[in-house]
Amino acid sequence: QLQLVESGGGLVQPGGSLTLSCAAAGFALDDYGIGWFRQVPGKDREGIPCRSRSDSRRFDGDSVQGRFTMSRDVVKNTAYLHGDHLRAEDTAIYYCAAVRNIKAPCVYISTGQGYDIWGQGTQVTISS
Repeated sequence: QLQLVESGGGLVQPGGSLTLSCAAAGFALDDYGIGWFRQVPGKDREGIPCRSRSDSRRFDGDSVQGRFTMSRDVVKNTAYLHGDHLRAEDTAIYYCAAVRNIKAPCVYISTGQGYDIWGQGTQVTISS
């Protein structure tokens, strides 16, 4: 069975950092593209734009892309979402998703359509 298993959610203080893990089971993560999403109950799912952890470009610190980056460990068959300078509005359930036949560390499809495998989600709460 092909699965994505997420972990790393929890309570984080405002301004803090967090890393979420997305472990692939039953398939090689390197053969898929990975996307990240989040959703607040009662609101639409929101895609998180791709930005590599090694990307040194300046982004607006107020934007999601300015505070979230992605990485992947092929040996561990796991993708990661890193959040920095987190805010209360980042509170949500976070999901990873994999799309077949796109070999890229990160694939951003804003609607979430087209992903073949979804993780179960992990709750992230930003609060003091």
